Amino acid sequence: MFTLMTRIAFVNGAFVPEAQATVSIFDRGFLFADGVYEVIALVDGRFVDDGPHLDRLDRSLHEIRLASPMPRPDLHRMLLELALRNGVTEGLVYLQVTRGAAERDFAFPAVQVPTIIAYARSLAVIEHPRAVAGAAAITVPDQRWARRDIKSIALLPQVLAKQAAREADAFEALMVEGEHLTEGGAATLFMVKDGMLVTHALGTEVLPGITRERTFALAAARHIAIIERSIASAELHGADELFLTAATAFVMPIVRVDGIAIASGSPGTVTMQLRGDYIASVRNGAAALPV
Repeated sequence: MFTLMTRIAFVNGAFVPEAQATVSIFDRGFLFADGVYEVIALVDGRFVDDGPHLDRLDRSLHEIRLASPMPRPDLHRMLLELALRNGVTEGLVYLQVTRGAAERDFAFPAVQVPTIIAYARSLAVIEHPRAVAGAAAITVPDQRWARRDIKSIALLPQVLAKQAAREADAFEALMVEGEHLTEGGAATLFMVKDGMLVTHALGTEVLPGITRERTFALAAARHIAIIERSIASAELHGADELFLTAATAFVMPIVRVDGIAIASGSPGTVTMQLRGDYIASVRNGAAALPV
């Protein structure tokens, strides 16, 4: 069992024990949430979709006008070494980049030296404890900012939504804007209706999910049609199936929303087929960690 003293983090170019992993109180990530992040899963000692995740990191950095602190090959090698140092073969790596430390001023500092931190955690992603019986969700008002396509570390609305979900013994909070749903607090929402998948179209209203894209490919391989549009709140309880996609949940069946069962109240056939396909594709996927 790894402890805080033995687990290793990466901070600004160095691997250090997590107990010694610190950043300045003047870091703009701490003061302003001025930064972005990524979470990448590992299965069988392999990263899952690390290329697309790092592409999205580059896009988020570009959108907040912040240069990457490391060349892509160096960043990739660092994440591989971090997983190895922590003995993580199934779980995740978390990566965060902020605009760095500077005197507190809302405008960008004249000289920007980004802060980069990363850590790794073991986590059951294949045998997820919620996947077999299906998970519950609640609906909450979507109170996030207007640029949800940027994977920002400014997550207070999601914190409050996730806390409401925990208090309701639910896995996720589904965000409602007006009469329609956008996505989960940390996941893409899919509805299965009449044999087709329905999910929100990409835009500033939702995060471009990496797991979403792999799910699209798996659905296409099964000749399942996909409709990209918003899902009305009134449609939820008439859905044939609901599921979420996320980096460490893969394809997660949602069987109750606000205490009301979805269809039979059990994971649906399409959802579980796609989850099985997803796991199979992951296990036949990206390059293994070096030994």
